[in-house]
Amino acid sequence: MASRPGFLTDWPWTPLGSFKYLLLAPLVIDSIYSYATMRDHEKLLIVAMTVWRIVHSQVWISLSRYQTAKGTKRILNKSIEFDQVDRERTWDDQVIFNSLIVYLTKVYVLGTNTLPFWRTDGLILVALLHAGPVEFIYYWFHRALHHHFLYSRYHSHHHSSIVTEPITSVVHPFAEHIGYTLILGIPLITTLLCGTISVVSIIVYITYVDFMNNMGHCNFELIPRFLFSLLPPLKFLCYTPSFHSLHHTQFRTNYSLFMPMYDYIYGTTDECSDSLYETSLEKEEDKPDAIHLTHLTSVDSIYHLRLGFASFSSHPLSSRFYLFLMKPFTLILSFILTSFSSRTFVFERNRFRDLTLHTHLLPKFSSHKEYINKMIESAILEAEKKGVKVMSLGLLNQGEELNGYGEMYVRKHPKLKIKIVDGNSLAAKVVLHSIPVGTKEVLFRGQITKVARAIVFSLCQNAIKVMVLRKEEHSMLAEFLDDSCKENLVLTTNYYPMIWLVGDGLSTKEQKMAKEGTLFLPFSQFPPTNLRKDCVYHTTPAMIIPHSAQNIDSCENWLERRVMSAWRVGGIVHSLEGWEEHECGLDNSILNSHRVWEAALLNGFQPLPLPSFET
Repeated sequence: MASRPGFLTDWPWTPLGSFKYLLLAPLVIDSIYSYATMRDHEKLLIVAMTVWRIVHSQVWISLSRYQTAKGTKRILNKSIEFDQVDRERTWDDQVIFNSLIVYLTKVYVLGTNTLPFWRTDGLILVALLHAGPVEFIYYWFHRALHHHFLYSRYHSHHHSSIVTEPITSVVHPFAEHIGYTLILGIPLITTLLCGTISVVSIIVYITYVDFMNNMGHCNFELIPRFLFSLLPPLKFLCYTPSFHSLHHTQFRTNYSLFMPMYDYIYGTTDECSDSLYETSLEKEEDKPDAIHLTHLTSVDSIYHLRLGFASFSSHPLSSRFYLFLMKPFTLILSFILTSFSSRTFVFERNRFRDLTLHTHLLPKFSSHKEYINKMIESAILEAEKKGVKVMSLGLLNQGEELNGYGEMYVRKHPKLKIKIVDGNSLAAKVVLHSIPVGTKEVLFRGQITKVARAIVFSLCQNAIKVMVLRKEEHSMLAEFLDDSCKENLVLTTNYYPMIWLVGDGLSTKEQKMAKEGTLFLPFSQFPPTNLRKDCVYHTTPAMIIPHSAQNIDSCENWLERRVMSAWRVGGIVHSLEGWEEHECGLDNSILNSHRVWEAALLNGFQPLPLPSFET
């Protein structure tokens, strides 16, 4: 929002929220009806153009986030936070606005008249009109927006984003977009009045505007030097991402739309434009201090990645109605991603004090077990070559049957300098500190994991009764207990304890047996399904990250904002403390979890508050 919002700041359909796309329903219905009855394809092309513009922008946001996470050719090395993501979630408003304008023009101006598919004279006229009137008028309109009166009421909203993303380009108040639409509409309106407009000229010009807008705000340099060497005048006809980035940091320079010639003519070119372009091209890939390796959780989770839908990934993972409609496309996309990706890749970069932290994705589902270990091993060896100090194994990338909680890689490569961390010590301690003080007994139900054994061992040592429902679980847990505390592990058929420690495998029937007000404490990486409205469900083991952590603009799976899983925090703490041993494997002592817990607290991580028993 601008510092002093002016008239027509909000979009008319802001109260509709995500349902704003219903405004396009008449267009979609009419286009289908017109094609079915009169074979009128032009309205269908408007729908197709709308979809194309959204896909085009999404490709740019994914590419930009991937490239800036890597660091190669990155322009501005500053952070993006949740407030920017929230502010820019309205980027698609201008797509809806433009689609409605084109549709109304078709209905009330063209009527039943059809446009030619191609006209060369129309394309040339569009290019000349853009280079002349459009660029000239935009330049002065843009300079006017930087006058304190208009800037405080409108344009400051756009400049709130110092570090730009592709969609930053179209995040403006409604009144500004009216002005931009009138200016950018000059070539199309003129060719329409001259009778030289064509379907191709409309599509090409709109795509050109979107492409240049997205490119100018992508925050990485991608135009190679040789283009300016071969075509020196190109410097005045095409801006670079670094050229426009300076406008967001210096504010009073580089006002041009896409062609810098008017900045050169009127002396508003930033003197750092050439040097920033050169230094940005020289930027090499980041060398992280620690890497957290995570995993796809479901088919729809590809959209929740930081490379996916920005507004979606900035909230805890949940089902959305539009994802159901996208299911066919989702299945195709997930098949391509999992079938043709043979290595992990970075999708998030965070800063914590002097540390650079990367999060990598292993692009496979849990069903691809034969590939997972090979890809993890390759990722470890590649990180070793780059000098990474710590790699933590997150969601679905560790397990007793899969790789012995990472021990398989240490045994296979005994000279590894990179430290492998499974994070289970901290996860167990987080669960233990979530149990209310004064608890006398808990009910245990779930798969027996390293975390489960550590929790039960600690509880039994502290004379807290652990009630177990199944014989096989009881016998497996008893193997890891001393004779002195085995009496605190009790096989039972009663569901009365008010504290349930739950992992994978908890059934619906068992949840229904719990008493009203029961607190479910998960010790697994996946949360149980929240079936009981009269019970309380704590989150999976996680901690609140300190304010000093930077570039946090997405949520980790189902966790709230600025909350990280204990497995991920464990790797960060290991790196911060500079510990020289691995923390992985089933035989690795988890009794030093107190050390990890204390180190996490000293470094600013905080436990999540215990949920209330209020229903």
